[in-house]
Amino acid sequence: MRLLSWNIQWGRGLDGRVDLARILRTIHALGEFDVVCLQEVAVNFPGLPGSRGEDEVAELAVGLPGYTAVFGAATDVPDGRGGRSQFGNAIFSRLPVGQVWRHLLPWPAELDAPSMQRVLVEAVVTADVGPLRVLTTHLEYYSRRQRQSQIDAIRRLHTEACAMSARTLLAEEQGGAFEVFPRSVEAVLCGDMNFPATAPERAQILAPFADGAPGFEDAWEVLHPGAPHAPTVGIHPVGFVDQPECFDFVFVTSGLSRRLRAHGIDAATVASDHQPVWVELA
Repeated sequence: MRLLSWNIQWGRGLDGRVDLARILRTIHALGEFDVVCLQEVAVNFPGLPGSRGEDEVAELAVGLPGYTAVFGAATDVPDGRGGRSQFGNAIFSRLPVGQVWRHLLPWPAELDAPSMQRVLVEAVVTADVGPLRVLTTHLEYYSRRQRQSQIDAIRRLHTEACAMSARTLLAEEQGGAFEVFPRSVEAVLCGDMNFPATAPERAQILAPFADGAPGFEDAWEVLHPGAPHAPTVGIHPVGFVDQPECFDFVFVTSGLSRRLRAHGIDAATVASDHQPVWVELA
């Protein structure tokens, strides 16, 4: 199984041009992926710099034939013309997709810091390594307090999912909206975490769970123990970091870590202000 994660900045490259065809060319040039997780995907949001109000989920789906598209809007606001503008994260899977969840993450009020609603998109997929949950998110940039609150919520959702994995179908849950679909304890959590690899938020994600739920491990560290994280932002000049840093991570549960075979970063592309990150499980 090969999974790619990338904050595409609504398709806006370092040249300021929104070009989803360039995003797709970059993805295809990196190889064949079973799951593609994208952050900062926009639908009808002409207020974003360079945007013409594209339905980016639809355009990306056309460029990824054979993939099931799962979009989760974090921001959903009126566009001023009777429609809606949406901004969030998407999962594209060519593996069978089971149940899907779109979890809005905490947005505690802070009057002195800019912030926005954030979302965790979760989809159960059936891979050759077995069923697993794919989770992708984009945490708050401006506020550590909000990131920590959001990580707490993600960890709570993980423990709930692990507990739900033990459930069996009850008589009242046959064939209707109450039906229970398989939900594995194993998970891949990826996305733009908006903190560097040395930040305490990373340790917060990796902390053991008191209830015995399988913990998360950093895919880079599993394959490169002791080595500094390769950067995913600031390789090319951008305005939000002063030096190259790793903001984009792939975390896997302990049961999947032994299956990790590769971790890659495309350091060359300037199609976004972040670099694509990918992993391979076998």
